[in-house]
Amino acid sequence: MTVIDAARLPVGRLASVVAKRLLEGEEIAIINAEQAIISGKKEEIIARYRHKTEVGGMKRKGPYFSRMPHMILKRTVRGMLPYQQPKGRMAYKRLRVFIGVPEELKDAEVEKLEMKRSLDYMTLKELSGYLGITWQK
Repeated sequence: MTVIDAARLPVGRLASVVAKRLLEGEEIAIINAEQAIISGKKEEIIARYRHKTEVGGMKRKGPYFSRMPHMILKRTVRGMLPYQQPKGRMAYKRLRVFIGVPEELKDAEVEKLEMKRSLDYMTLKELSGYLGITWQK
């Protein structure tokens, strides 16, 4: 199993790299998902994700969009997989995403990816706070 540290990596670029590797048959665990970043201005990012969370309202039965940072990252990877086909579903099952570093992966060798990032960005933890998740210290 490959362990990737998502700290200070752009979500979209990370998701595309991970999706390709999942389709090749690799098992991947992503740690520190709350520290991954989304490029752009904070107001635009918040508006875009708030709209996504309001789509599943009272009259419609979905789609429901998670507010937790690890689930936002996992859903982004799913969007880059052919999820409606069996190979995409099997690839998605090989992905595990965690907030922080879990006990079972403390001793694992962590792979750090090098990617460019912009000057304007927001972490998934900040975004989750704006979407209504309260963090305990």
